[in-house]
Amino acid sequence: MQARPYLICLASALLAACGAANADKPQNPDPQDESHQGNTAEISEGGTLYAANCAKCHGPTGAGTDEVPAVVGDNALPLDPGPKSKIRKTQFVTAKDVFDFIKANMPQDKPGSLSDNQYYAILAFDLKLNGVDLQGKKVDPTTAPTIRLPKR
Repeated sequence: MQARPYLICLASALLAACGAANADKPQNPDPQDESHQGNTAEISEGGTLYAANCAKCHGPTGAGTDEVPAVVGDNALPLDPGPKSKIRKTQFVTAKDVFDFIKANMPQDKPGSLSDNQYYAILAFDLKLNGVDLQGKKVDPTTAPTIRLPKR
């Protein structure tokens, strides 16, 4: 499958770029430690789904563009909507806040077109690349409200 090498390259580049995401306290002191891998199957699926559904607007590394907000990196998922946020009007405090927004609004050309599990997988992928410690958890309706985002 040709998507796998692309996914590996994308994930490697994003992890290198975002491994030290800023937060009040480092949430993931050793991202390679097994206890900090999150649900690897969900994260892997999220990478493939990100490439297919999100990269066309947010870019292959998630850094955004002059017109579209970043979903990975220092400026990604800020508490308050930034100047590039044309749709978002709410704060992002937890992963549930982000899930609710992306399910209702993304992909922009087909909002709500993915299953809840697919949205959670993309979210897990983005959270991991932003240094959020998933502590082996799958991102789902039970865990998303408990996963706090780094303060930005």
